[in-house]
Amino acid sequence: MLRSGFVSILGRPNAGKSTLLNALLGQKLSIVSSRPQTTRASIQGVLTTGDAQIALIDTPGIHKSDSLLNKRMMDTVRAHAQADVVLFLIDALAPFSESDPEAVDLVKKISAPVLAVFNKIDALRDKPRLLELIERYRVLHSFAEYIPISALTGEGLGILRREVVKRLPEGPPLFPEDHLTDQPERFLAAEIVREKVLELTRQEVPHAVAVTIESWQEGGRLLRLAATIYVERQGQKAILIGAGGWLLKKIGTLARQELEKVFNKKVFLQTFVKVRPGWREDPEFLAAIDWRSVSGT
Repeated sequence: MLRSGFVSILGRPNAGKSTLLNALLGQKLSIVSSRPQTTRASIQGVLTTGDAQIALIDTPGIHKSDSLLNKRMMDTVRAHAQADVVLFLIDALAPFSESDPEAVDLVKKISAPVLAVFNKIDALRDKPRLLELIERYRVLHSFAEYIPISALTGEGLGILRREVVKRLPEGPPLFPEDHLTDQPERFLAAEIVREKVLELTRQEVPHAVAVTIESWQEGGRLLRLAATIYVERQGQKAILIGAGGWLLKKIGTLARQELEKVFNKKVFLQTFVKVRPGWREDPEFLAAIDWRSVSGT
């Protein structure tokens, strides 16, 4: 009998949720960076195998809300906390802090089975530390299972899949067999541009950046895109552009190269930078950049 259901990936910022989603799917669907709160909206990726269909949901990191943007991100986390199975992802390398029990408090309200998944074990030199960490989380909450993995190398992912599948309800597929994601191509393109900004900038720029795709024209094997990168201050704009425009050009080049891989087409990408003061507190703008508001192509 086939099993199918929704599986939410929750956890603190930088635990590796997006890397895990991509690893389980076997392809890149969610952008990845070392910056906290890289994921701002829920990303759905569907894995269909011979015995199961797993609708995985990547969510923003659990954090304290200090802006309207962050409040919306935490609303997204809470909205997806109730699923058929929940993966609570833990960075096995990060020092245990007071924020960890606070994150577990959210998990305690979940009625579905919650698996404690300890990520980044490939880089963990002190293996006894992993056992200590698992014991700390046992004390905090009675998780359904405790699973060490490396989303980067794939270690433990087979065990994780099996533990997830056996807890899914029996039933028909939720989506067609070839369905991969519900996110529009425009949103994916905007996220790829934002990922390159995160990779190449420092200081205060990353959290102050939003990207929209202003135009999308397809013709044969060519895709023409125009992307606008929004920042909050003039100084951030100057940083993004760089002396003589070198940084913006590099962002555009790296984004174009990845877009060509994703869409399997030649891409012509134009990038612009605009200042929009206080956009993180602007409900109208936040609604405009929410992927659910972006029409597909």
